[in-house]
Amino acid sequence: MAKHLVIVESPAKAKSINNYLGNDFKVMASYGHVRDLRAKEGAVDPEQDFAMTYEVIDRNKKHVDAISSELEKAEDLYLATDPDREGEAIAWHLVQLLREQGHLDGKGVYRVVFHEITKNAVREAMEQPRDISEYLVNAQQARRALDYLVGFNLSPLLWKKVRRGLSAGRVQSPALRLIAEREEEIENFEPTEYWSVEADLGAPNEQGVATVFTANLVEAEGKKLEKLSVGDGERAEELRARVEAAASDGTLPVTSVEKKQSKRNPTPPFTTSTLQQEASRKLGFSVSRTMRVAQQLYEGMDLGEGTVGLITYMRTDSVNLSEEAVSEARTLIDERYGQDFLPDKPRHFKSQSKNAQEAHEAIRPTSPARHPEQVKDKLDKDQFRLYELVWKRMVAGQMTPALVDNVTAHFEIEPGWRLKATGSTIAFPGFLKVYEEGKDDATGDTKESKLPPLAEGDTPELQQARAEQHFTQPPPRYTEATLVKQLESYGIGRPSTYASILSTLQDRGYAELDNKRFFLTDVGRVVNRFLTNHFTTYVDYDFTARLEDELDAVSRGEEDWRPVLREFWEPFHKQVAEKEETVSRAEVTSEAMEEACPKCGANLEKKLGRHGQFIGCSAYPECDYTRPVEGEAEEPEETDRSCPKCERPLAIKRGRYGKFLGCTGYPECKYLEPLEKPKGTGVTCPECGKGEIQEKKSRKGKTFYSCSEYPDCKYAMPNPPVAEPCPDCGSAILMEKTTKKYGREKVCPNKECKFRTPYPEGDEEGASAEAAGESPQPVNAKASDS
Repeated sequence: MAKHLVIVESPAKAKSINNYLGNDFKVMASYGHVRDLRAKEGAVDPEQDFAMTYEVIDRNKKHVDAISSELEKAEDLYLATDPDREGEAIAWHLVQLLREQGHLDGKGVYRVVFHEITKNAVREAMEQPRDISEYLVNAQQARRALDYLVGFNLSPLLWKKVRRGLSAGRVQSPALRLIAEREEEIENFEPTEYWSVEADLGAPNEQGVATVFTANLVEAEGKKLEKLSVGDGERAEELRARVEAAASDGTLPVTSVEKKQSKRNPTPPFTTSTLQQEASRKLGFSVSRTMRVAQQLYEGMDLGEGTVGLITYMRTDSVNLSEEAVSEARTLIDERYGQDFLPDKPRHFKSQSKNAQEAHEAIRPTSPARHPEQVKDKLDKDQFRLYELVWKRMVAGQMTPALVDNVTAHFEIEPGWRLKATGSTIAFPGFLKVYEEGKDDATGDTKESKLPPLAEGDTPELQQARAEQHFTQPPPRYTEATLVKQLESYGIGRPSTYASILSTLQDRGYAELDNKRFFLTDVGRVVNRFLTNHFTTYVDYDFTARLEDELDAVSRGEEDWRPVLREFWEPFHKQVAEKEETVSRAEVTSEAMEEACPKCGANLEKKLGRHGQFIGCSAYPECDYTRPVEGEAEEPEETDRSCPKCERPLAIKRGRYGKFLGCTGYPECKYLEPLEKPKGTGVTCPECGKGEIQEKKSRKGKTFYSCSEYPDCKYAMPNPPVAEPCPDCGSAILMEKTTKKYGREKVCPNKECKFRTPYPEGDEEGASAEAAGESPQPVNAKASDS
């Protein structure tokens, strides 16, 4: 019989830790949160000093009962939940429940934390127990109460003024504002024409092979040419002709060459946000996918000698590294790459985040000596690629700087007229031998080029002189990586919440990802306009960041949590009540236009309907004039495809549910099909065994999943498929389902089978929209804050 009961959050972690503790220990999982705020209004009572009413989460009651039963046989309880304020709260909630049930009488209660799941880290933590931190628990309770109060007050207001099913959140709403403001910038952007004059020159490289490089005209008539200096093609042609005339013998002599050597230092090891950004740039991972895979690597993989955690805790804003890890990395660098790549002293990084918890570590391999290739055959593709990324980033950070030779060649064709060519070469790779950080929205302007060897007096041959037309470009729409970066720069949210923020914006239909870019939807536009116009303070970036700072101060014991709540609640509650009375639904969902109705002469308005925005008459219902936002009704656009039923041409048409492909023979032939190809899921159809389950949309815009072999195979399901067999009935696949009562789980699609199981904690990405305060309904999900 085990003397000591140890509680962690996920069964995968429990399995790993069981390997490191002796027979005197029993490790069990809480499966995330064990209780949450009651899913009714009044669970947080401002009139009673913000008293909070909790209830056991239905789906985890059986796990609490199992822990209670096992505790009866144990001498003491060790709470080894995650090392952040959310993990602290889970431990506190469990203790409160067990104490209320009388299971802790006469037993010791200890809190232990470790940032990596390795034998040494776990055993050292067990030897250094502490009490549950009241400050961290208070900070989490304050955050949960704030998010609850916003959800239960602002979301119903959106239901009344816009449509049901919408939500507003303390962190979600400023993130929506970022996307909306970027969309507005793009829509209002007016491109400016400009021209550049370039010369393509040829010269032999180091091997004597002819190469072509480009020089740009940077000075004309004694004036420096800026990016927008040449605004029309006529002037550009004059300058081009002047350059061509100066090379009468077919060459442009080099008048001077400048050479400078610079150092490039490596980037710090990963924090949560930088890992999410880099995995998006380099691996194409979504934020949620990154966190799911990172959780798996943290909790441990079976490497043939037992389960071991491969990376340290993945929710952190610290760039700190342990001396042991740095020493191991330096030994590896010396042995694998040589002394030239090893700096004289270890490199230490300082976090740019003012609230970073330096007691935590950055995300790093638990053993830098464990090269990715050593574990490749034990990991799946995603796990290997992410582990390799973490390993390379950490190891490169302890290597010498790279030395870069920057070369600038000048071509003065006559006084006051000059061309310039720039390039760079790597003189010594240093850390670049292992890793180079990716870039957001890289353009040709930032690309490094290599020049052939050039010296004063050399005469490269002029291949051609060109006048190139350009137009200024609007700022790019956000990717997941750039949006996370922007949120972090404003101090909005915390490491664990970024995944839930991004998923909530899409789940609520406020933004859509298209080609990995966020596009604002019509609903998102209306919701943002309502919140920005009527709740300006609460979507203000500085206000949101200051509130995060106050919560951090609570976690450090510098502020009491109830005054923080009171300061927020009183003006917020007053404003919600005022807007409910003074703002009409028509005012929110309609936007006046400076255009008269062609039917009756009244002003037109941009309105939000069931299927998106449209333009309608302000005199409705007396006048029923409407048209699409894009303009008058579009004429069908014929395609080169023939109708499979009657062989007449197919055309792109617009209906009430958007664009589709339809037969030009309508109404005699009613053939139609979606314009966009269905998205694949990679899961084989369990019915026919040939097709792939695809994500599709019904004519009314509802998402469902069905076989790609339709109409030959009519298999369909309402939820996303999971490529795992059902352990109860043997069904070839499961499906993912999320409900208010049970949260996110895997369910058997076979109606006769009742199998259901919660996703492992790692698959919940550490944070759900609800737990992060983006919805008034609580679920069993983890929203930790490092």
